[in-house]
Amino acid sequence: MSRGFTLIELVITVAIVSLLASVVLPMTELVVQRSKEQELRLALRQIRGALDAYRQAVDEGRVIHSIQQSGYPPSLKVLVDGVPDASSPDRKRKIYFLRRIPRDPTFLDASRPDEETWGMRSYASSFDAPEAGEDVFDVYSLSPGVGLNGIRYRNW
Repeated sequence: MSRGFTLIELVITVAIVSLLASVVLPMTELVVQRSKEQELRLALRQIRGALDAYRQAVDEGRVIHSIQQSGYPPSLKVLVDGVPDASSPDRKRKIYFLRRIPRDPTFLDASRPDEETWGMRSYASSFDAPEAGEDVFDVYSLSPGVGLNGIRYRNW
């Protein structure tokens, strides 16, 4: 003997499924945002670590630079392309600081190259109004979004 669903049972089932879906969707969005924020933290850490390593190599005399220069790379691409190691006898050996430039995961335009997804601050610019210049002292996110911690991605 087979029992069919009554209209009330069907309505209750649909209501329960709808309620569960309305709870799961915001949770999924939160998980995606948290994942992007973790990627952003990692990318910022990698680039900033490479910038610091470049500056340290300059301070150690392994990278040739002018006294008028700040000691930071002229672009992010230099960190990937490498620079001649001044401490090697023939100067044919290069020092590399990054394998690739990480992409800002919060940047919306997928057609732009990875290097262009970051805002760049030169050594001569202020913290409050970062501007690009002759070198790359720091990077920041160009995303207008706000993190789960309430701080704009640009200020991370």
